[in-house]
Amino acid sequence: MPVISAPHAFNEGDLFVDLASICGYPLYLKCEAFNFAGSIKLKAANEMVESAERDGILTADSVLVESSSGNLGVALSMIAASKGYRFLCVTDSRCNLSTRLLMEALGSEVHIVADQDSNGGFLGTRIEYVRNLCASDDRYVWLSQYTNAGNWLAHYRTTAPEITRRFPDLDVLFVGAGTTGTLMGCARYFREYHRPVRIVAVDAVGSVAFGGEPGRRMIPGLGMSMRPPLLDESFVDEVIRVEETDTIRMCHRLARHGFLFGGSTGTVVSGATDWLSRHGTRNITAVAIAPDLGERYLDTIYQTNWLQDLYGDQVLDTEESVRPKPLPREAKPASSRAPVRRRSP
Repeated sequence: MPVISAPHAFNEGDLFVDLASICGYPLYLKCEAFNFAGSIKLKAANEMVESAERDGILTADSVLVESSSGNLGVALSMIAASKGYRFLCVTDSRCNLSTRLLMEALGSEVHIVADQDSNGGFLGTRIEYVRNLCASDDRYVWLSQYTNAGNWLAHYRTTAPEITRRFPDLDVLFVGAGTTGTLMGCARYFREYHRPVRIVAVDAVGSVAFGGEPGRRMIPGLGMSMRPPLLDESFVDEVIRVEETDTIRMCHRLARHGFLFGGSTGTVVSGATDWLSRHGTRNITAVAIAPDLGERYLDTIYQTNWLQDLYGDQVLDTEESVRPKPLPREAKPASSRAPVRRRSP
């Protein structure tokens, strides 16, 4: 084991879970949460902070500020505490209580916005608050994960190469779409790879990241209430949208097998198994990226009262939530559940 002096110096990037026995399809899950920030967001946070330091944007008097639904806020809280910066996270009511408490425990300030934007989300309101804050005091430094190239560069330099070292014959990669930093970094890397890799973006129903009508989204992490500025759809082969009820059921199915993952991971795995159920899986190597673990969702996704209040008493009343139903290895008819967008040749 390594000996470290800073928390961001440790990040286990070579752990994969074989989900075939749980989901019934050949799927490997890249686990990104084994670091002191507890999520994949540590990579982007570290890249953006170090870039700002190299460019002289961050000084001893600077106050970092960022809009985050949770995981990036925790990563920046950890880095700020380690490096001696002040940090203010602007979030909203969907941010898990445990996540807010964790940021505060690390010495950060947390501001919660309550007003929704025009698309029924909170992102526009959060960004407006950050912009006004920066305009009022030049000590505030906004890294802007939504536009910062360091967000995708982190995954171009680390996440995608980590996958190829373990799976050099990768055929399809499933990546959750939020800011699209992970998606764009991996997609750009594999565009230059020695063999074709199909990039499938997994989004939440109600997100407008790839167009479509906005809708209610209660699980933080994936999805956007605006088009992500980092997104270039020419790098994406398909888009799958997942209902939150399917996210919840997948999280509970994985938990019944001892793997407690977060909402973003449940969404990605649900979308991946749906895609695999509709395609021939013979001789295919498929990987999905798991951004987080489930401890921060104990009072939401894994809390019965929360689930029943928002999704009804029957949200988990299905064998699908606890038992995989493998399909034959031949291709199946397309499902009506998940719209798919294909890239033009």
